[in-house]
Amino acid sequence: MLDQYFSRSSAIQRHRNGPLEPYVDGFADFLFTRGYAKQSGGLRIRLLSDLSQWLEATHVKLRDLDEMRIAGYLRVRKKHRRPNAADKPTLTMLLEYLRRSEVIPRLLPEGQNPRDELAHDYAQFLAGERGLAPITIHNYLKIIGRFLLSHPGESADSVDMLCFRDVREFIAQESKSACATTLQQTTCALRSFLGYLYQNGKLAMNLAASVPSVANHAFTELPGTLEAADVEKLLASCDLTSPIGCRDYAVLTLLARLGLRACEIINLTLEDINWDAGELLIRGKGARQDRLPLLQDVGQALANYLKQGRPRCTSRNLFLRIKAPMKGFTGSPAIWAIVSRALVRAQLHPQHRGSHLLRHTLATQMLRRGASLMQIGQILRHQRPQTTRIYAKVDLVTLRSLALPWPGGVK
Repeated sequence: MLDQYFSRSSAIQRHRNGPLEPYVDGFADFLFTRGYAKQSGGLRIRLLSDLSQWLEATHVKLRDLDEMRIAGYLRVRKKHRRPNAADKPTLTMLLEYLRRSEVIPRLLPEGQNPRDELAHDYAQFLAGERGLAPITIHNYLKIIGRFLLSHPGESADSVDMLCFRDVREFIAQESKSACATTLQQTTCALRSFLGYLYQNGKLAMNLAASVPSVANHAFTELPGTLEAADVEKLLASCDLTSPIGCRDYAVLTLLARLGLRACEIINLTLEDINWDAGELLIRGKGARQDRLPLLQDVGQALANYLKQGRPRCTSRNLFLRIKAPMKGFTGSPAIWAIVSRALVRAQLHPQHRGSHLLRHTLATQMLRRGASLMQIGQILRHQRPQTTRIYAKVDLVTLRSLALPWPGGVK
């Protein structure tokens, strides 16, 4: 109801106008359940009221409201009001609410845009046939989207005109701004997509073989790590009196004590914590599931976050955004940002700043305390022993015993 955002009856009545009048209270509840505070929610209700007046003035039927009409309204609004970054996302949420309520027609997944239809079918293939995780599918689709935009054809039907030259030129363009690891993911996604097109008869020739391999010498550099004292300094930089500090501290504790990946933290739900058994269910790569012990400091950090930092909402994700809409993180960059901000607060300046920094640090500390590479691989949940080999390079004590004396040097 509007009284959640407006106290005066005159203001409430003023915002009930035009074609959207029957739905303004429902949209207010929609915002409230997603954690919008009085000020931010009120601004969005005022935007809805202005849109409703515009619909009435321009004689646009409510059932005809769609993304194109919204874009037209925003162009008109821009001439009279200062644009707000929240305007377009708010109206996108409004369309979502109206479609859920069956007030306006739903978007059809097929028949609207041939490229979108092709991407939709490919995503279904990746999920159903290959069993890839949602975040991997999302990353693949971003790469394929760029590839399709680089192709001069105007529809998905034009993919049958693809040739080796198109593939080569796209890889060359991507290599100008991507590192070796990112470029490897790009070529992997492109091989998968081209193979999919060939299998489904959209290409007469399998162009997957034309995608070049990317040289990435994984063992040429030492993994980035922190000293044990720097890890404690990083954790101590979090303000445990604030909700965001409690959340960030819990995330950093999971990274530092259990060596979780960013995607594994994003996938955590409230049901994954087994308080009675003292276990944490981890959903890793390739739909793999593992149970890790809930260490005392990890459990304490999670408990403090749930009691003092986590907003009340319907989402079952363990970690949520602090600002509305209250929902889980959408990708690994959110975890990267938490680590990066903590490094700045702790005045630490390592070469690598991502979430894997703490994962590498945990492995290195275990190695220094006498753990074997096999034990480290089990803790980090590596599927192949070769993945753990990189940590052998940081065992300097053992490596010194293997090094031959330098000719003419001191014995």
